[in-house]
Amino acid sequence: MENPIYIALSRQNALRRQMDVVANNVANMNTTGFKQQRVMFTEFLQRPAMHEQVSMVQDRAVVRDLTAGGTISTGNPLDMALTGPGYFTVDTAAGRRYTRNGSFRLDGQRQLVDGSGLPVLADNGQPIVIPQNTTTVEVKGDGTVTTELGPVGRLNVVTFQREQMMTEVGAGLYVSDEEPQAAPPETKVAQGMLEQSNVKPVLEMTQMIEINRQYQQAQRMIETESERIRTVIQRLGRTV
Repeated sequence: MENPIYIALSRQNALRRQMDVVANNVANMNTTGFKQQRVMFTEFLQRPAMHEQVSMVQDRAVVRDLTAGGTISTGNPLDMALTGPGYFTVDTAAGRRYTRNGSFRLDGQRQLVDGSGLPVLADNGQPIVIPQNTTTVEVKGDGTVTTELGPVGRLNVVTFQREQMMTEVGAGLYVSDEEPQAAPPETKVAQGMLEQSNVKPVLEMTQMIEINRQYQQAQRMIETESERIRTVIQRLGRTV
């Protein structure tokens, strides 16, 4: 196979991966706290022969756009948004996980839980429990949760130095090998609000169109090169 076909195929493979990422962005444009993703490409050099060097494209990694999404008011006192860097902490059977999705509720034991029923942790590592016979829940900017009976805990809001190294594990949750740190003072908890996805639908649709156009161009290049090779082989065959 000729080098131009190798190059075009490497481009198509990268474009296919890029399309998957863009499609995932579009699918999550209404997901609370979702961060749009982008594929990071690098040049990949290969030597098909001793004195040849072919430059190909390789999708090296997927990076998240950590820009905060807009916030919307829900009127639900158990909905919370973070205005600034940081993550809420929830407890799972596999250990602590971190999320920007502050759509919380109370379970049957009056524990504060996320949409999947996972307990939301306080800064002491314990679940936040709203006492029985209380009707008012107030969340202060520093994450302190209070009722008419007084404080019940403070949300464990944390940050990580290398956010891009966090691993997504589904349902808006992330895990990290890095030790979490307390969120900076400028990070505030906004009660009755939710952070929207930072995906820009028009931009993503434009990306889809452009990726499709580039994929078709690479396909035409492969077909043209294949036809050239076929023609050469046929002509050489007639001369033998």
